[in-house]
Amino acid sequence: MTAAGIEVKDLNFIWPNGEQVINSCSLEVPKGEFWMLLGTNGSGKSTLLRLLAGLLAPISGEIKILPRVGFVFQNPDHQLVMPTVGADVAFGLVEEKLPSAVVRARVDEALGAVNLLSLQRRPIYALSGGQKQRVAIAGAIARHCEVLLLDEPTALLDPDSQLELVAGVRRLVKSRGMTALWVTHRLDELNYCDGAFLLEKGSLVDWGEAQRLKQRLMEVNNPSC
Repeated sequence: MTAAGIEVKDLNFIWPNGEQVINSCSLEVPKGEFWMLLGTNGSGKSTLLRLLAGLLAPISGEIKILPRVGFVFQNPDHQLVMPTVGADVAFGLVEEKLPSAVVRARVDEALGAVNLLSLQRRPIYALSGGQKQRVAIAGAIARHCEVLLLDEPTALLDPDSQLELVAGVRRLVKSRGMTALWVTHRLDELNYCDGAFLLEKGSLVDWGEAQRLKQRLMEVNNPSC
């Protein structure tokens, strides 16, 4: 049986105003696989991702996740804090108190993995949206994260950059044995993942083979077809 990179059992989350956003949710992402999380606006996708990252605490339920979790926001400007590409990737390593030579090696390795090594000294403000997302992902690689959580990372990108980013994340997951969960509502992105989950009103209503879920959603969106 394949080990799980992410495992959730009977998870519940309620906002202070009493609104239940996650309702008895259970799911499992196999270690080393790239899965996607689907659902309409308000279905609880982003909330679930934040629970997995430890940014929110559940009311009840259990979360088991491999150590070192990297979180990539929809808008990378919310997490890039240093003036240049290399400095931002290195910033995430400060708490580890590593020798400077090790930090430089990790930064080089991470930026090379996302094809940004030549832009190490580039100011963050001079990057495109897709490049900023890749810097955020490089930060997770530099910290040797085993799990990558991505909250609609292509939402602000043009169509070509969207597919370039999702294809790049898939390559990273497969080459490095990482586990990834990617929130999306774009059906074409399902062509790149190992499987998918479908959330409705905070409950998991379907999961499994991505193309089957894609077909189901296409039929729901185009009932006359």
